[in-house]
Amino acid sequence: MPPVRGRLTHGAPLAPLVWFKSGGAAEWLFEPADVADLETFLYALDPSVPVMGLGLGSNLIVRDGGVPGVVVRLGKAFAKVERLDDTTLKCGGGAPGILVTSNARDAGISGLEFLRSIPGTVGGFVRMNGGAYGREVKDVLVEAEVVLRSGERRTLALGDLGYTYRHSELPEGAIVVSATFRGHPAESATVQAEMDRIAAAREASQPLRSKTGGSTFKNPEGHKAWQLVDEAGCRGLRRGDAQVSEKHCNFLLNLGDATSADIEGLGEEVREKVKANSGVTLEWEIQRVGQVA
Repeated sequence: MPPVRGRLTHGAPLAPLVWFKSGGAAEWLFEPADVADLETFLYALDPSVPVMGLGLGSNLIVRDGGVPGVVVRLGKAFAKVERLDDTTLKCGGGAPGILVTSNARDAGISGLEFLRSIPGTVGGFVRMNGGAYGREVKDVLVEAEVVLRSGERRTLALGDLGYTYRHSELPEGAIVVSATFRGHPAESATVQAEMDRIAAAREASQPLRSKTGGSTFKNPEGHKAWQLVDEAGCRGLRRGDAQVSEKHCNFLLNLGDATSADIEGLGEEVREKVKANSGVTLEWEIQRVGQVA
């Protein structure tokens, strides 16, 4: 491995870093000191070594055999939020949604409140075109700054990202180090009220106090994924300690000691049952990475 100024750990357990609290280790976990440290490291790293970014791990199944290559996790140095003008914020790739929205509120910027409800970081939002409550990242993104797998830093405009539903054309191995979001002016109290409304709606409908991974499947055209899962008789379905949430059928839970194989296997069983019942093939929204044990 090339020398670094940040922290580079061999065989780092990933289960404590992801919401499901399951899965294997990263061959290497790199927490860069700053953007320059990331650029230098990726430039010097053997091009054959795979690289993957990790945010809050809220939308991720890490398979039990672990993740080969390098997992990059952006720390506090990448969690800054800076106001550029009356409607625009520049946010570090490691900044969580709640930090972005509280800064937007304080700056009197509306339109970003939906990020309050997505339990992830800016890097994950940009990569996945994260969305909720009728809005998604493509509605507010101006540009994103990324470090490519080659170590080159590049600024990508909204149109460069090829956004579709929960998907972008961000290059393989690229790490999002910042994103610029634009909203519109509003009273801080109005922004706070919308954030509160979203938080209450999420609390009422989602199993927030559980080991989970957020929405499991994408909503197919013309359908709600949770409804298809419910109609296929999967509410509460279990495999080991993995369970389909009874509160919200599009969430999988780790009730205790579920392996990632249990969780992913349960998801595949749900897909089969939904296909048999409705003819609809559900697509995974949760990212599944690494090797089967």
